[in-house]
Amino acid sequence: MKEPKTQSAKKSFSRAKIHRLTVTAILGAVAAVLMFLQFSVPVMPGFIKMDVANFPALVASFALGPVSGVGVCLIKNLLNLFTTSTGGVGELSDFILGCIMVIPAGLIYKHKKTRGGALLGSLVGAVCMAGFSLLTNYYITYPVYTNFMPMEQIISAYQLILPSVDSLWKALLIFNVPFTFVKGLLCTIISFVIYKPLSPIIKGKR
Repeated sequence: MKEPKTQSAKKSFSRAKIHRLTVTAILGAVAAVLMFLQFSVPVMPGFIKMDVANFPALVASFALGPVSGVGVCLIKNLLNLFTTSTGGVGELSDFILGCIMVIPAGLIYKHKKTRGGALLGSLVGAVCMAGFSLLTNYYITYPVYTNFMPMEQIISAYQLILPSVDSLWKALLIFNVPFTFVKGLLCTIISFVIYKPLSPIIKGKR
């Protein structure tokens, strides 16, 4: 009598695993498409674009766990390697920052599965992403950008908005860190709007 139950449990686990992988892949593809829908922000230099491509990863992290959220970030950036203009460094930075947001968000929500828990997790994730963006931009992204644009030209782009900016550190602190935090907030807002109606589908309950 126990063997059929064991087989049934294995089949159920296998179906759940396949569903999780399938949904993660779909959300990763959606996130990859969203990366192309970038738009300029008037208070930022023209070479910096806003996008909301992290919200599918945030949704995945809430519905399926942080591992799925990381999987969405990975798929998104692997797909964008086919059209990269940064030799993959921009995608590496985006992957790191995406993971830094969705992992704490998913872990906090896992232990407190309420709207308050989701909001707290998202805000903690957005703060972490904004803080770490200072390091990833300074040590990973901008050193590569200097191969295409001299540092003096990069700084001058910031100075057109705020003349007192005279170093990359200052530019990143004043512009990029708040910009990244706002990016996280936008992803949070969109996730809150669509999560409830999509949650049953993502979790395979429909």
